[in-house]
Amino acid sequence: MGARVFITGGASGLGRALAQRYARDGASVCIGDVDDIAGQQTLAALLAENVTAHYLHCDVTQEQQLQDAAAWLQAQWGGVDIVINNAGVAQIGGITESPIEDWQWAVDINLLGVVRGCKAFIPLLQAQGGGKLLNVASIAGLLFMPRSAGYNATKAAVIALSETLQLELHDSHIQVSVACPSYFRTDLARNMRASNAQIRHLTQHLVEKARLGPEEVAELIFTGVARGDTHILTHPVTRTAWRLKRWLPYSWYLGLVRKQMAKAAASTSAV
Repeated sequence: MGARVFITGGASGLGRALAQRYARDGASVCIGDVDDIAGQQTLAALLAENVTAHYLHCDVTQEQQLQDAAAWLQAQWGGVDIVINNAGVAQIGGITESPIEDWQWAVDINLLGVVRGCKAFIPLLQAQGGGKLLNVASIAGLLFMPRSAGYNATKAAVIALSETLQLELHDSHIQVSVACPSYFRTDLARNMRASNAQIRHLTQHLVEKARLGPEEVAELIFTGVARGDTHILTHPVTRTAWRLKRWLPYSWYLGLVRKQMAKAAASTSAV
């Protein structure tokens, strides 16, 4: 029997790619999302592959909806083996430019959405005697770019939460992994909140020109979870950058980042 998988934000982008990857592995996949149209389309695509799948309307800002999802999985599938807290949004802008409402929006979804997912599903995993928990953060939680304080802070908090749970849940036999992908071709920028048009254009350019798509990133995350990795960095260049940040004198590291940011800004303005 294949694994039973639940994915928030599973109707599109990386969430959909993860749903399809786990379905190809023989898993039963339940996707939760706020976009019911996209959710039904993803469900139809999964069912067309002759796999067991289900769609639930699930807003990660509403704790009760996550509790209801956990109850559905317990009642209908007898539990869940892998929980993926994937739903997230992009909030970009300088610290003096971004309104506090945008910060609250990002925190409520990117951080508290993951917290609510953990609180809803960890008791079920504990009652079963174990399982796997994957929180999707971002390389932005490890390597901080300017004008992204809100996004960086929420993703860094998801990494901190995940590392805490790796310690807290060890005796419950719950494997906790945190995925930290870099830019990849996805629709995250579609609902992005940006403080100005220039930074919106730069972010969209980096996403659209990324070498990897959601399917490749989903494959790397799938492999990392199966291997039991705690931190899943999907892009080799970011693994190198993370090592440099930890090993170099910090002033040297900042100099390297500033040069890379200047180069990226120059290439974008030339487009």
